Amino acid sequence: MCKVLKVSRSSYYGHLEGSVSKRIQENQKLLRLIKNVYQKSKQRYGSPRIHKALKAEKVEVSRPRVARLMKQAQMKARVKRRFKATTDSKHAYVVSENLLNRNFTAAAIGQAWVSDLTYIKTITGWLYLTVVLDLADRKVVGWALSQTMKAKETTVAALKMAITNRPITRSLIFHSDQGVQYACEEFRKEIQAYPLIRQSMSRKANCSR
Repeated sequence: MCKVLKVSRSSYYGHLEGSVSKRIQENQKLLRLIKNVYQKSKQRYGSPRIHKALKAEKVEVSRPRVARLMKQAQMKARVKRRFKATTDSKHAYVVSENLLNRNFTAAAIGQAWVSDLTYIKTITGWLYLTVVLDLADRKVVGWALSQTMKAKETTVAALKMAITNRPITRSLIFHSDQGVQYACEEFRKEIQAYPLIRQSMSRKANCSR
């Protein structure tokens, strides 16, 4: 190659090294700009959107180059996790009156329980956790962990544990959201077996109101 171009080896390799060095410097500069956009987007932008943002700032760079630099820097767009609903308030069951009325305190143990159903992601899939809390001492008196959202395995099971751990001895408010697991006949039947328990429900999908 040097003979064809009629240049010395030192000149040829010097020019080659200079070109490589210039490319590295350009990449470093581009990477700083890419990182700036990436951080401003809270790490949610991938190469297409970052490329678009750079073009808007009059930065001349190809999309494949942006993608390559991001890959080398291990920058990936963070996908916003979709909310997995555990409360289905769109049902035809009767909704109980809000007896608690946002008064999340109790003078004595066994006066008011609040319950909620949430989800936990595991390597084997979703698990559903139902918890019953006594407002007087903030102690979890009942809970249930299930692979399904069936009332029998969630709300009913948690209520049964709570009653076993703290037998009903006085008038008690059981408060929850309007989820189908709390409004269904199966759960109401369990509640109605204890005349001292009065069921209370908050506004839709909000156990704190």
